[in-house]
Amino acid sequence: MITKCKKFIITVATCSLSSFAMGEQNNNQRDRLDTILSSHVMRVCIWPDYYRISFRNPRTFELEGIDIDMAHALASHLNVDLEFIDSSFAELAKNITEDRCDIAMHGVGVRDDRKPHMDFTQPHLRSGIYAVARTNNQQIQQWSDIDQPGNIVVVQKGTYMEPVMKDKLQQAELSVVDTFMGREQEVLSGRADVFMTDYPYGLRMAHLTDWANLITPPQPFALTDYAYAVPKNEERWLEAVNQFIEKVKEDGTLARFAAKHELEPIVVLTNN
Repeated sequence: MITKCKKFIITVATCSLSSFAMGEQNNNQRDRLDTILSSHVMRVCIWPDYYRISFRNPRTFELEGIDIDMAHALASHLNVDLEFIDSSFAELAKNITEDRCDIAMHGVGVRDDRKPHMDFTQPHLRSGIYAVARTNNQQIQQWSDIDQPGNIVVVQKGTYMEPVMKDKLQQAELSVVDTFMGREQEVLSGRADVFMTDYPYGLRMAHLTDWANLITPPQPFALTDYAYAVPKNEERWLEAVNQFIEKVKEDGTLARFAAKHELEPIVVLTNN
């Protein structure tokens, strides 16, 4: 009897350990989508200074912009709560790879140097480069005035405008600054003549200042797709977000959000 009892105890213990190991294996196999759905929380990294994209209004302290609306719509689609996490383009790769957020929704440019750190959804916006000069700068009133001898053109370090303008400028001088505010300060102070940006930030300058002149190129210039970024190798999560984007393109939601935030010129409503 004692022998049989010991054998029974060993068998139960072995089964318990096996069950525990299987549970551990199942937990290890849970992917990002499972975690979001089980926790009922989707963590979204944003850059809160991105006008019309993911902008914290300094008067109301409320978040607004197309990607704020899209984040709310995605959370509703998944039936989960939403947590916004302040980030930036400089911190984007770190925040994605170190699991600070599940998705970055702040008009992230699809660039080759970012692809080792994150995967991208299909694009929802596509912007080229625009220019901002002072309204009282009579030397720069249209695109052809920019690349002229004696002009100083400012770009922000690390943006895709930097390599593009290094390659394209033939006569004007290129100046590279560390911050997006630095571009404005250089032009406003007169130390530079024009800075290069994208369409949403150009709108910010035109709408929120009385000195900025938004200059549009005659043809789209250095178009870049903007999408959402998710952690690498989360195929089910990436597919779920792509299915959502296809849905809002088809049912008119994305077009409505773009119109609300005056982004019709750069919205991508098809997958072509």
